[in-house]
Amino acid sequence: MASVNFTPNIQRHVACPATQARGSTVREVLENVFAENPPARSYVLDDQGGLRKHMTIFVDGRAINDRTRLSDPVGLASTIYVFQALSGG
Repeated sequence: MASVNFTPNIQRHVACPATQARGSTVREVLENVFAENPPARSYVLDDQGGLRKHMTIFVDGRAINDRTRLSDPVGLASTIYVFQALSGG
């Protein structure tokens, strides 16, 4: 199963403990995570199910390419990090 980690700044807004989930794509893994944690879904994904504008996801140290369908592949031992982009000056 893939390991899924949400950064501390996301966890200030919605509880998202580190977890493990099955799936061969980012979408499948996240759907399994969100099945156990529905409030996290609306924080990470937009109304159409794509990644929100100010969020980013890394799989095994690489930013995903498909922000809409979340079809990037995930291996059995992959590590996924979900980040909220920070802005300001």
